[in-house]
Amino acid sequence: MAQDWFIELLKGMGRLLLHPVFYYSIFLAAVLGVSRVKRERKNFTVRAKDAYFELRQLFPLGLLVGLIVSIMITAAGIAIPFAAIVLVAAATLLLSLTTRVRLLAPAYTVGAAFFALIFLSGKEIELPLAGDLFSSLDEKIYPSIAILLALLTIGEGFLILKNGKKGTSPKLIKSKRGQTVGVHEVKRLWVVPVFMLIPGSVLTLPFEWWPVFTLGDNTYSLILVPFAIGLHQQIQGLLPKEAIQQLGSRVIGLGILISLVAVAGHWYPIASIIAVVIAIIGREALTLAQRIKEENMPFYFSKKNQGVMILGILPESPADKMALGVGELITKVNGTNIHDEQTFYEALSRNRAHCKLEVLDTNGQIRFVQRALYEGDHHELGILFVLDEKKWDSAVV
Repeated sequence: MAQDWFIELLKGMGRLLLHPVFYYSIFLAAVLGVSRVKRERKNFTVRAKDAYFELRQLFPLGLLVGLIVSIMITAAGIAIPFAAIVLVAAATLLLSLTTRVRLLAPAYTVGAAFFALIFLSGKEIELPLAGDLFSSLDEKIYPSIAILLALLTIGEGFLILKNGKKGTSPKLIKSKRGQTVGVHEVKRLWVVPVFMLIPGSVLTLPFEWWPVFTLGDNTYSLILVPFAIGLHQQIQGLLPKEAIQQLGSRVIGLGILISLVAVAGHWYPIASIIAVVIAIIGREALTLAQRIKEENMPFYFSKKNQGVMILGILPESPADKMALGVGELITKVNGTNIHDEQTFYEALSRNRAHCKLEVLDTNGQIRFVQRALYEGDHHELGILFVLDEKKWDSAVV
């Protein structure tokens, strides 16, 4: 039996390379990176992160989340029909065409597949290369899909909490009053590969009670399925780290709620439908609540009467090496009080070999940072500010 499992694991990993979402996610991440760099160059004439940043975030943490979800699904013997996998992939591709990456959350992709299965169940539909997937489906499939949705939602919250705050992108926009203000934006895509039990003819039951959610068969196959999970959030009233951590914690809470309701679907099938409805409405409500809260708050990254606020830091720049942070307020440069970018540059140019900054951090505490400047260092420390409108096309900070 152990040999059968090992061989099936290898086959399942190989099947990942046949899944279109795997390649499509790489393409989408590349598009997100290129579009972000273009926007940053338009706003600041420099990019905050290179165009490959989104690609580097695509897999590492997603592999960990996928491993945990795979262990839980396999241990509980939660089997998923191949029809559900096909429909989740179709929903992912279709929702991505809206260019709204946040719609690639599990609540929407798996939720759409769930209700599509309800509609297509019992119908004889021949699909190219897949055959008839829907005529033999029954209500036993719904609890397993609802629990999969719940686990992926918890995984989404974990990804937002741990990775969403990394490398948020500074952005310049116009306020309702026509003033130039700064915001931070995160557009992120993760791939979470999960081993799914598919009714087949390879793996036999290791325990009498396994799987918990049977589909009428007693043998199964494994397939490694890539789930694309997207995030889009624009932050204007809080520090990016705080706002994203709030969202991640709330998504985890939503996933736990969905799990409690979905488990009841084992005994009461209607609970599975309720769980998926809660997932879709709840995830949309979290996005709407965050947007309303942000719109009712003053802009965090706006011009100050005293000092200049850091909107972004270029990687490996002097500012990065001085441990300056987004949201901090620089009040003095080389002993000179500053109140805008011009006075900042003038004070900095008075000593091209050394700089000493007085900084008001995000906790309201004053600290001093200093550093020698060397040939080859960024000539203006590598700090991105909220620029005057006249400097949009020419200033490099």
